[in-house]
Amino acid sequence: MDEEIDWLSRLLEMIPVSGRVDYRCLLAAPWQLGLPELEAGQMHYHIVLNGSVIIEEPGSGPPQRLAAGQILLLPKGAHHLLHDESGAPPVPARNRRGLAVTFTENEGTGEHLDMLCGRFVVAPMHERLLQSYLPPRLIVSTAENGTNADQPGTKSQLSALVSLMRMESATDHLGGQAMLAALSTAVFALTLRLASETQEAPAGLLALAGHPRLAPALSALFNQPAHPWSLPELASLCSMSRATFVRHFQDKMGRSASDMLTEIRMMQAANEMRRSAASTGAIGESVGYQSEAAFQRAFKQHMGVTPAQWRREGRQQAAAEA
Repeated sequence: MDEEIDWLSRLLEMIPVSGRVDYRCLLAAPWQLGLPELEAGQMHYHIVLNGSVIIEEPGSGPPQRLAAGQILLLPKGAHHLLHDESGAPPVPARNRRGLAVTFTENEGTGEHLDMLCGRFVVAPMHERLLQSYLPPRLIVSTAENGTNADQPGTKSQLSALVSLMRMESATDHLGGQAMLAALSTAVFALTLRLASETQEAPAGLLALAGHPRLAPALSALFNQPAHPWSLPELASLCSMSRATFVRHFQDKMGRSASDMLTEIRMMQAANEMRRSAASTGAIGESVGYQSEAAFQRAFKQHMGVTPAQWRREGRQQAAAEA
């Protein structure tokens, strides 16, 4: 890697994410929707345009209320229930297919909800790695009076993107489905950026990114994963003592810098295995392993298969998709 870019761009380069909009929900209370667990590599998201919604995830704590302007991302793609706050038996909903999106509507007479529901998709090979960086439930707000964001620039950008999605999904424009997919993919990146700018970013990569003193280490790990980074080196980049760096990194990330470096190396190696004919040893060396045996052990531990199996599965998948 010669060019140094920001950590989020590097992450999305290593783990490409695509988005899609499945439904635009135009419901009036009382209503209720149950969303199933998604397949590997898929994440639910909801964008509340108007009204409010209660989300319940079995085994994930108490119900939570989402208001207009809030975006919810569920990285694990878990089964969950959405409903209004009335507590009354729901009025059945029906689906109406448009060119770009399916509309979910009912005959309720209470408070109205307008919400976009979709999914973000990553290659299954990267699902575990990406999920380990993100919280089980991520919520950001684009509302100007919200308390979630300290950087109105990102908030305004995300709000503008959502407005475009709202307009694009309202009518049957030519190419609407492709437009919504492209816009929702951008929403993923801006949602992560906005979350990293909050005063109380969720634990994990976003909290780490939101810690100004740790930013140099984060940039170094993503841009130079082949370098044999030591804790004193990383601490020096952050103008911290080794002990202070270790404490802050562990507190924000929930894992060590060494663990994160290994994850980044595995992401890069996994991608290279699928697109390059280079030998296993050469790829291992390119991500920082001087010993092919050490690389083989690390790869199998993190990916669950050997490099040879990984490459073979990639060829089989490519042949099946041809």
